[in-house]
Amino acid sequence: MAKNTKKTSSKIASKAGSVLGDPNASATAKSLAASALAQTKTGKQTGAAMEDKASKVLQSSKYSDETKSLAGTVLSQSNKPR
Repeated sequence: MAKNTKKTSSKIASKAGSVLGDPNASATAKSLAASALAQTKTGKQTGAAMEDKASKVLQSSKYSDETKSLAGTVLSQSNKPR
């Protein structure tokens, strides 16, 4: 399987940093933000558990557009074939 070389953009990294610093952000948003930041300038890729969480966020209507944006970023950096 080919390695996914996508990395988090500076715009999304900035958004992720804001989420992590927000005391009112949900635990889900913070975990997605942390995952996105971990993939900013590294070869790290999304793990299976985080893929599952991100997928559920995108399918739910209860999450904000910001959280869904982070979820989309995390999923796009997965190496799982779709």
